[in-house]
Order: sequence, then C-alpha cells, then structure tokens
Amino acid sequence: MSYWGYPRYVSVAEKKAKAEKKLKQLRKKNPDIQPVVIEDNILARTWWGKSWNKNLERYADYANRIGRGRSYVRHGAVLDLKIDTGKVTALVQGSTSRPYEVEIKIQAISQANWSAIKKQCEGQLKSLQDLLAGKFPKILADIFFAKEKGLFPSPQAISFDCSCPDWASMCKHVAAALYGIGARFDEDPSLFFKLRGADTGDLITRAVKDKTEELLAKTKTKSAKVIADADLADIFGIDLDNKPDFAGNGTTAVRKKSAVKKIAKPIALPRKRKNIPKISNPAELDKSLYSQKENRDILGNSPNARQKVKVSKRGSKTATGQVVELIVANKAGITIAKLVEKTGYSKTKLYSIVHRLKQQGKIKNTSHGVYVKA
Repeated sequence: MSYWGYPRYVSVAEKKAKAEKKLKQLRKKNPDIQPVVIEDNILARTWWGKSWNKNLERYADYANRIGRGRSYVRHGAVLDLKIDTGKVTALVQGSTSRPYEVEIKIQAISQANWSAIKKQCEGQLKSLQDLLAGKFPKILADIFFAKEKGLFPSPQAISFDCSCPDWASMCKHVAAALYGIGARFDEDPSLFFKLRGADTGDLITRAVKDKTEELLAKTKTKSAKVIADADLADIFGIDLDNKPDFAGNGTTAVRKKSAVKKIAKPIALPRKRKNIPKISNPAELDKSLYSQKENRDILGNSPNARQKVKVSKRGSKTATGQVVELIVANKAGITIAKLVEKTGYSKTKLYSIVHRLKQQGKIKNTSHGVYVKA
C-alpha cells in the first residue's frame, strides 16, 4: 500500500518474478502442475484457440470485463489449469502470496445443436487431424462458430467462481483462466471437445464410411483379405480400431472384428530393403520387416532390449504403434516434442493419439506434456 492509500504499482517484471517463484514452490508439492505459458505475448495461434477467445469477446456480457485477464495470463499468473468434461480448475497468482482458486463450469453442448452440426458436417470432414488442426471448409468454420447454435458456449452456458475478495461478477483471475483455456486448446485442440462433452468421432464417421464404400465400389472382385489398420490410417488420416500392446514387446495387434474387405490389388507397403516379400497376412508384418536380431531386441530376448528399442517407420504398422513403442521404451517419460522428433508426425496428430491412449488408461502424465506407461 502506498503512502496515499492507493495500491502500490507493480511492474510486469515484478509480477512475472513473483509468479515464477510461486510456481517453483508449488512444483515441489505437486509435480503434475500445468501452468499456462504464453509465448511472445500471443494469446492464441490456432483456429480453436483464437475462436475460443473471439467467442468470449463477442458477447456484451464479457466484452468489457474479460480484457482484465489478458495481462495476467501473459505474465504467467495462471500457475495451473486443468480441463475436464464440463469443468475447468485453475490457480491464478494475484496480489497475495497465496494463489486464488478458480472454477469454471460449462454446460455440455445441447443435443439439438450437436445433432444439427453433425448433419451439416456429413461428407465434409475427411480426417480427425484436419478437424483438430482447424483445416476444414469455410462453411464448416461458420457452422462451428455460429452464435448460440455453434460449438462454442454462450455466457448463459458458463458459470464461474473465484476465491478472491473481488466483488466483480468476473474478476481478473477468472478472465485470465478463460484466456488460459484458449491457450490450452492451442496445445491440444481435442480438449475443446472434452470440455463440451462432444465426441469428435461423430463428425468424421460419415466421411470414413463414404470413403470405404467408394473403395469397395471400385473393386471388380471382392477379396477376403483385410485392409491393415496402417493402410486405413494413411487413407483417412486417423488410426482405426488399433489395439496397442503394452506388454513391452513393441508389436501392435489388429482387431479381428474390423473385417473391411480389401480391394483386389493389395495396397503396396513402403520398402526400404530388397527382397522383402509381399504380406498377405497383417499379423506377419513384424516378422517380415524386422531382421532376426531386431526382433530379438524388440521382443525382449536380449539383456538390454529396453535400451535398444529404436522406432522406425519401417517397423511400426501405425502411428499409434510407434507412439506406444516410444512411451514403453522411455520409463522416465517422453515429451510431445521428443515424439515429434522421433516420429516426424505433427503435434496435432500426436496429441490426438496420446489423448486416446490416456482415455483407454494405457498411458498417463507425469507432468503436463510428459507421458509414461500407465
């Protein structure tokens, strides 16, 4: 408090230092803490993050108040933010030494709106990656962003509470957490659908079905052979019905129930070695593509099998299989950045894979963005 009774001016540098100090203290007690980090003062970079912020700012109820949280989230005051179905919890550093607790509740998208959106998306979304990356026709962007009827919540669907003494209906701590949600969608867009209680699979099922029927229609003679999950992943941009094996043997099992009939001419597998035989049975893929020594290492028949596991696109049938092998091989945990480096896949694709594996209970976080075998 200053001499004249007004609050003492606190510089941005001082606020950042205070937030960083508190974050270090909290990490000692809770290693799983997930702070919101804003780079270059840009609140959001992806379509989902930008649209989340724009949606909040377009409502008169929020337009004059949400701006109070911009500087807070930019200087790292959101020390922790976790998104679950219909709820967001956050810790926001304020003027006191103890961070304030924020809880934001968001109603699930109504069944009427969700049904209408699904119908309008039929045949227009080709893959989960395109959806999460915001790469879809402008007409779908308009449908998703439609006021009151789109995917984004109106103020009537949002309620919040903060432990601070501020009398305002939306304090700067809540506003900072709301902007923090948009930043989190930049990291993992699938969290948007989790928050809204919507299933992304509903939006692309029709496109997958149409593509499958198109392939079968072009087939002159039907075959009993099954299209491998790896081939479907290449066609649709997603991994379909694959069952990762977490026993540590580095193989990926294919569900027998996915009995989609294969076109007469088998889809060619990439070959980097000479004299690799054509594979008619997907279960034999690992045997043919690995040398005997590589199989011994990956299957655990050597003393240092875990240390020797190195994933190559040649050896894993699906993107999920490669991610599984890398996570199993790194007991201390592996980051998304490292997965990008090892696999060559985009962050968006990897986030969708690890999100699905977490839902299956196969992997878990040791901290934000670091994954280990569950």
